[in-house]
Amino acid sequence: MRSHLIYKDVCDKYGSIARVGPNDLITSSPELLAHMNTVRSPYTRSTWFNRATRVEPGKDHVFSQIDEEKHTKRRQQMAAGYSGKENYALESSIDGRVQELLDLIRAKYLSTQARSTPVDLARKVQYFTLDVISTIGFGQAFGDLKADADLNNYIHSGEQGLAVVTVSAALGLTSFLQWPPVARLLGPSEKDRSGFGKMMATARGLIDSRLTQPTDNRSDMLASFMRHGLTRDELFSEAVLQILAGSDTTATAMRSIMLYLIAHPRVYVKLQAEIDAAVAWGDAPAAPDIVSDASLRNLAYLQAVVREGLRIHPPVTDIVPKLVPKGGDTVIIDGKPVFLPGGTNVGYCAWGVHRSKEIFGDDADQFRPERWLLEDEETSRDRLAAMKRTTELIFGYGKYQCLGKPVAWMEITKVIFEFLRHFDWSLATPEKPWRETNYMGIFAHDEMWVLAMERELKV
Repeated sequence: MRSHLIYKDVCDKYGSIARVGPNDLITSSPELLAHMNTVRSPYTRSTWFNRATRVEPGKDHVFSQIDEEKHTKRRQQMAAGYSGKENYALESSIDGRVQELLDLIRAKYLSTQARSTPVDLARKVQYFTLDVISTIGFGQAFGDLKADADLNNYIHSGEQGLAVVTVSAALGLTSFLQWPPVARLLGPSEKDRSGFGKMMATARGLIDSRLTQPTDNRSDMLASFMRHGLTRDELFSEAVLQILAGSDTTATAMRSIMLYLIAHPRVYVKLQAEIDAAVAWGDAPAAPDIVSDASLRNLAYLQAVVREGLRIHPPVTDIVPKLVPKGGDTVIIDGKPVFLPGGTNVGYCAWGVHRSKEIFGDDADQFRPERWLLEDEETSRDRLAAMKRTTELIFGYGKYQCLGKPVAWMEITKVIFEFLRHFDWSLATPEKPWRETNYMGIFAHDEMWVLAMERELKV
């Protein structure tokens, strides 16, 4: 399942827009992608979204909704909950889960000079992201970190579900699987004792319980969504989407950033020095306090490392196709006008966009965070602005930008800071750093065996 690499090969060979099916194009042009996704763009989501991503047949969430008016309304209803405006405990909730992650590593997985204790970091960070999204979404964590386990088999069953959707999409069976009799027969059931069905039942139970209670004294996302008028079915679809989208993608970002850091000692040492200096100068709190989001935003090299990690290994690589408006559209591609017929699907080539040598330089395939710093001799203000505009596409863009971007960025930067503040990391199996599978543009990782040694903190 190497679709992200295959699509890049197609764009490298045939240009920044290429045909991959009778009515399907793929593009690595950031200008075209931005044009399709701007707030007033006449382009819409293709039917792929509601065929492949619905939680329940016939019921849409904010990601599967292809009706523009309904999509806009749903985003407006949910924006306050994701932004933290009505979720006052957002950052402290994340901090609590960061502390639990650090405690888990210390309690069970510390290595020493005398003994190696490998830890599958891929799994632990997904326990973290699941516990974060359940805490800020429902007001209570699933408890994976404290149990050090994939409770109820959520992760495993989620990966199985993505595999089924991937195969069904390749065979053109997504509409068939959304047919209610087939969905009831083959899909997860809320009567299941574990797995995806169990997770759905848990979400349903929490929602039903909360619907009988006032929201005045609650400050989680669910309370915000309820205050803004989401119905029971809408709350359920959005809750399940949160769990799936909010855990897999953020975990992938953390894994890839950590892998590239460990594999690039120069960058690792430089970032660790910035972190140590921030603590020494009082720009970040001394342990055991968790660094604040406000402090993290002032750490230029950390921000550059995260941007570079997201660029070199985007967490989402599905083509998420948009539909050319009726009557077609003439766009400029590589300096030339190109007519796109109405009704054509145009997809996103993530690897082609974010490894573009024209945008990011001749070393676009290399992990080099300095490209994001103006003091880098290769970086001009215009080029930096173009790079930042391009990497905005990682989280969607314009009217389709991911609502959870601020939450994900906070999770990622906090974990990377605290990981390098407290531990020295190395690969336990450098010949095979992880096992990676791409399901429908979402990565599943495991067997990311690393060693963590406690650092002697000087401050």
